[in-house]
Amino acid sequence: MQSSEHLVVNEQLIERYEGIACLRNGAGQDHWNGLNYKLGINKSTVGSQVLSMNVATVPPGGIAAAHIHVGFEVGLFIVQGRVLHKFGKGLRESLENSAGDFIFIEPGLPHEVYNLSDTEPIVAVVARTSPNQWDEIIPYDPESDV
Repeated sequence: MQSSEHLVVNEQLIERYEGIACLRNGAGQDHWNGLNYKLGINKSTVGSQVLSMNVATVPPGGIAAAHIHVGFEVGLFIVQGRVLHKFGKGLRESLENSAGDFIFIEPGLPHEVYNLSDTEPIVAVVARTSPNQWDEIIPYDPESDV
């Protein structure tokens, strides 16, 4: 399990009602694995039970080091930028995506994320079938899986 590095939650931006919650312009920010996140839906912000959702930004030339999501699915929508995913055993497979693409990542798939631009960030909406922001994400060493 990896924890967040700089979690900042602004409770004043979270409105809670009977059966519904609203996060005005996100609920704060977090940083993990070289990426910046605008917090959204998760267990700690709105009490969700099976879902988390946020907006990730990969800085120009940035990399999200190789990792595995244990036991939950991830959906991505690329809002801006060009991203390269290296994935699978030893990270030998690759897939390039750009703005407008949806990406689905199965539980347990090793992957690493690269921003293909040195000048433009990647902005992506990220949804997980886990209410916890960072639980059950483990590092992956492609050299150990060759």
